[in-house]
Parts: sequence; C-alpha cells; structure tokens
Amino acid sequence: MRAVIQRVSSAAVHVDGQCVGSIGRGIVVLLGIARGDTHQDAEYLVDRIIHLRIFPDQQGKMNRSLMDIGGSLLVVSQFTLLGDCRRGRRPSFDRAAPPDHAKMLYEYFLECAAQHVPVSSGIFQAMMAVQLINDGPVTFLLESDRMSHV
Repeated sequence: MRAVIQRVSSAAVHVDGQCVGSIGRGIVVLLGIARGDTHQDAEYLVDRIIHLRIFPDQQGKMNRSLMDIGGSLLVVSQFTLLGDCRRGRRPSFDRAAPPDHAKMLYEYFLECAAQHVPVSSGIFQAMMAVQLINDGPVTFLLESDRMSHV
C-alpha cells in the first residue's frame, strides 16, 4: 500500500460537481492499493498516518500528530500511485490491486481510521476533483512494510 499524505488547512473532494467529502485542518491521504496488500497493510498505514508528528507545536517544530490536534482525514483512492513509468510512454498499472480487492481494502482503511479520527472520503473508482490548501507545504510518501521491498 502506498500513500501520499499532505498536511492541509482544508480540503474537499467533488464528484460530478457535488462535494462528497471535506475536512478542515488535517491530512489528505491519496491511497494506492497494490496486489497482495492485506488488512495488515491498511492497519499499519492508518497507525503511521494518525500518529506521525507533522503538525507544529508552540515552538513551530513538527511535534504533534493528527490525534494530538484533533484533526481529520480526507482519504481518496488513487490507483495511479502504483503506476510504473520506467519504460515506454504509458504507465503500467500491473502492480495495482484488482478493483474488487482494492475497494475492500480501501473501505477497511476508512473503517480503521474512523475508529480514531473523523474521516471523509472520495468515491471509489469515480473521477474526482480534489481541492486542498497544503499547509506548509508538507507532503510525505508512506508505504506499508511490504511495499518497501517491492
């Protein structure tokens, strides 16, 4: 599993011109699910994301987590994170999980995260427009342990 996370002051996702999810201060998660990913990958990434100290403390140092600030998550499925652009001119998506497996793990990721923080999301497999105000900017790439060896 691969996630691009961005610290935001606000964010929203729209489908067909309608807002389907929005948050104030928190983290936007663009989530890519790979073949072979499991519930453990989702649990690992949720734990890393909600406890990662990327929000400033009183001295302006990144020393507070999403949990510490009472922030929210906006999670958007994005299979293109698994695209391989090393050969040819068109990305290969062979590493991306099949849609049925990816949807199940995406929903599980949302459920796990919602046990700890407020969660909003896009719609799986929909064409989405994501608006955000990246706070910092602060952006990180996270991978489940299994992905780091692929």
